[in-house]
Amino acid sequence: MPMNSSQEQPQPLGRVIGAVKDWVGRLGEIWVDAQVVEIKRRSGATQFMTFRDRVANMSAQVTVSSLVLDAAGPLPEGSRVTARVRPRLWDRTTSLSLECLELHVAGEGRLLAQLEQLKRKLQAEGLFEEYRKRRLPLLPRVIGLVTGKDSDAERDVLTNVARRWPAARFEVRHALVQGPNSAESVMTALARLDADPEVDVVILARGGGSLEDLLSFSDEGLVRAVAAARTPVVTAIGHERDFPLVDFVADLRASTPTDAAKRVVPDHAVEVAGLHQATSRLRRAIDALISREEHALQAVRSRPVMVDPTSAFAAHYERLSLLRHRLSSSIDRTLRAEEADLRAAVTSIRALSPKRTLERGYAVLVGPDHESVSSVADASAGERIHAYLADGELTLDVVEAHQKEQHG
Repeated sequence: MPMNSSQEQPQPLGRVIGAVKDWVGRLGEIWVDAQVVEIKRRSGATQFMTFRDRVANMSAQVTVSSLVLDAAGPLPEGSRVTARVRPRLWDRTTSLSLECLELHVAGEGRLLAQLEQLKRKLQAEGLFEEYRKRRLPLLPRVIGLVTGKDSDAERDVLTNVARRWPAARFEVRHALVQGPNSAESVMTALARLDADPEVDVVILARGGGSLEDLLSFSDEGLVRAVAAARTPVVTAIGHERDFPLVDFVADLRASTPTDAAKRVVPDHAVEVAGLHQATSRLRRAIDALISREEHALQAVRSRPVMVDPTSAFAAHYERLSLLRHRLSSSIDRTLRAEEADLRAAVTSIRALSPKRTLERGYAVLVGPDHESVSSVADASAGERIHAYLADGELTLDVVEAHQKEQHG
């Protein structure tokens, strides 16, 4: 029922807000189709989102419990959703919002949510770890290619590889790249190439398409097959913005099939130019080394000792002459000193010799048995003794021996 009011009898504001809130509450629950443009997660039990109409330029604030939001699964901003909501009017601010009671991702968003769940599962198993990535061979013997028959991706890879490295060899396996059986078809082709010992690298190539078109390259079985492959795998699926799950386990992700061709073989022209440049640098380096060695040799040859090898002996000759002079002077001094010492010793010896004593009038007495007579007691009367003088010898007969008395 409408509320009666006039300028003289206005209605209280609170009563009007209460009536509006009551009317809004009677609207009940309703399912809506919308796009999530913003999610504000907080630590509390209530979370906040913004819904926008997918056609009209209209939006609404939405409150949702953490349980309902988490139950919806991965929900990136921009996802299309269907939600069971009921309108609510807040008393204090009179702001209108929607309370979300149930939330489901719809359309492409549902696929994205499913892929996100699978991605998290595979990531938790460690299949995306960088240490699993293998380096591609510098120049593969045979390149394996898995692609659709007569597809643009096949032509791009073959043409660009041939342009970059004309001698490259291919082993091509055609497979379904779209549809219910495409993942199994790609796995079969991959397994055959992986079993070929000549194949050094495998390219999985497909042109662009919608999310549903590329869905087979996010198949869990195919992802695990690529992760388990013995041969390094390069993926070139869709356009640069496309990221199927197989890209995360591949040893190298190329943005396009053309980019894959650039990654698996070097550019022949660039390599030849690099080889010529390296050869030129090597020659210059060798020439520079030879030049330095020639200068060093010339410097050695120009040294005085090399020009005149005997010139180095001149200083040694002078030093040898000086040493000889010093040695001769030292020998002379030593001989003179030794000669003086010898003369002094001879003089001393001569002064103390028995001959000099005999020259002073003394004689040496020797008994008949040639023993020395140094005392009167050594000779007896009647004995014959010999007296040795400075100039001869006397034979003496002892007539009488007298002992000299000693006085104390």
